[in-house]
Amino acid sequence: MSRNCLVVNLDRCSGCDGCVVACKFENKLELGEYWNRVVAVGPTGTHPDIEMYWLPVQCQQCENPSCVHVCPTGASYRDPETDVVLVDKSKCIGCKYCMMACPYGVRTFNEEEKVVEKCTLCSHRTADGSGLPNCVICCCTGARFYGDLDDPNSDVSKELAKYPNECIHTLPDSAGTVPATRYILSPSIAAWKELV
Repeated sequence: MSRNCLVVNLDRCSGCDGCVVACKFENKLELGEYWNRVVAVGPTGTHPDIEMYWLPVQCQQCENPSCVHVCPTGASYRDPETDVVLVDKSKCIGCKYCMMACPYGVRTFNEEEKVVEKCTLCSHRTADGSGLPNCVICCCTGARFYGDLDDPNSDVSKELAKYPNECIHTLPDSAGTVPATRYILSPSIAAWKELV
């Protein structure tokens, strides 16, 4: 089974919000609804030693997703073919348990349909293994990568292989979720901050 996820190279990310716009456009999201957001981290330090970076945050494709475990109807599930965490809107009753269970705050409630939604890694593009998420395609700095963490020839594995372990980060795993999304941040750019 593959472990498809995103890798975001924060050394390259300019905080332009292009990934946010690409996601909203691709998924026809309503005003005020986001499946991806970019958080400014910093500036921190004292002049002239100031550092800052931008942190794109979307579904972390956790190995042990708390959102799936708490869902009373099975609407939140891991796709058996692609291993991607998804929401079956036909089963969602809008209880928002999954939103409360997600430690990363990356699920949103669609007020019109009364269902929970989230990043799907553009499963309509990627499920057959040939496409890329729109946020990856539209990243103007080439900071976003998509692929299988277990495949050494995937784009994500090749990008991670370029950096030592101290440059590779995940969001905090305080709930035992084991997030799959990886972030690359070199100490020469900024020190990684535990935000979530």
